[in-house]
Amino acid sequence: MSKILIRGAKILGGEPQDVLIDGETIAAVGTGLPADGAQVIEAAGQVLLPGLVDLHTHLREPGREDSETVLTGTRAAATGGYTAVFAMANTFPVADTAGVVEQVYRLGREHGYCDVQPIGAVTVGLEGKQLAELGAMHESAAQVKVFSDDGKCVDDAVIMRRALEYVKAFGGVVAQHAQEPRLTEGAQMNEGIVSAELGLGGWPAVAEESIIARDVLLAEHVGSRVHICHLSTAGSVEIVRWAKSRGIDVTAEVTPHHLLLTDEMVRSYNPVYKVNPPLRTERDVMALREALADGTIDIVATDHAPHPHEDKDCEWAAAAMGMVGLETALSVVQQTMVETGLLDWAGVADRMSSAPARIGSLDHHGRPVSAGEPANLTLVDTSYRGVVDPAHFASRSRNTPYEGRELPGRVTHTFLRGRATVVDGKLA
Repeated sequence: MSKILIRGAKILGGEPQDVLIDGETIAAVGTGLPADGAQVIEAAGQVLLPGLVDLHTHLREPGREDSETVLTGTRAAATGGYTAVFAMANTFPVADTAGVVEQVYRLGREHGYCDVQPIGAVTVGLEGKQLAELGAMHESAAQVKVFSDDGKCVDDAVIMRRALEYVKAFGGVVAQHAQEPRLTEGAQMNEGIVSAELGLGGWPAVAEESIIARDVLLAEHVGSRVHICHLSTAGSVEIVRWAKSRGIDVTAEVTPHHLLLTDEMVRSYNPVYKVNPPLRTERDVMALREALADGTIDIVATDHAPHPHEDKDCEWAAAAMGMVGLETALSVVQQTMVETGLLDWAGVADRMSSAPARIGSLDHHGRPVSAGEPANLTLVDTSYRGVVDPAHFASRSRNTPYEGRELPGRVTHTFLRGRATVVDGKLA
């Protein structure tokens, strides 16, 4: 049906209202709206949000389709309530040319579970030595505006400066993976008490913080925009807070796992907890939550990093870094931010939809739930409680740190331009 009436949903957690979808657009919002032949979804008690937007997703295609594909990754995204994702550039071949970003963009369009906006590499082959074709990727069909070597740090200050200067011409942004490589050689986990006790190579907070400090100063110097990927330490929060107080154009993201998990998990030696940047201390976790609440950290981004079974089911030192996150992100945010009173649902809508869409210049996502807006919507049963079972994931990979853990909330429906991609918690 072209018409859908969502009845009695709490828009952004507010008073119950009806929302009428007609075609690709929200036609009306109010109470007691007539069905007029529309398909009716009874949503009493559920929260209605704008469709979620993830600024940091690894879809692995092309090149690592054994981990994920654009199809399986966008199915996972829709299941988690996302209507748009930004696909990172560390594919094989690397997304450092117009041809590769257009390939990823078109795969997203073909599969249709959510919009896919490619992120272009900053440097050729992610090698940090020569700028990639930033202008050509921006002018391509994919219209790339976000560039990142994520997985690697742009550690050369001159290259980083040039990238910031280049993207300024078209309003782009460089998203930095803040990791000073010399300070993290052989690092396996957060440097601290736990790493010392376990005898694992430590990953110091200063390796992240020193790059962030350099890059916000570079952004100020050239008058450009910089975005900090997966910020993970209390010290990084303070640097970003300072930079914003100076008027520097910096934004930052935090992952769901850095809002919930700590380096104490590594005592199990279970490689599912091995991630880049590493899980930090309880003090860091609390600082990240407070910074997300007060707006120092702008958004939640999943850093969805799928890996095949053999890359995780091995000894710790040999295991790949990363966790899947698209299908559990909203539940983790509900537990860590909403149920703790740090954010209301309007705040969640900002941090997980409006702000990431704004940072990534994605005009038709993250919009208000009001008449005339695109019908990109997510309906959430916030009263639900369930145990995470990765066997039911839509993602091709199963490397979740939440297996067997009870989490709150469940996405019951996702709508992409008025078309249901998820119905009653199942892919449409």
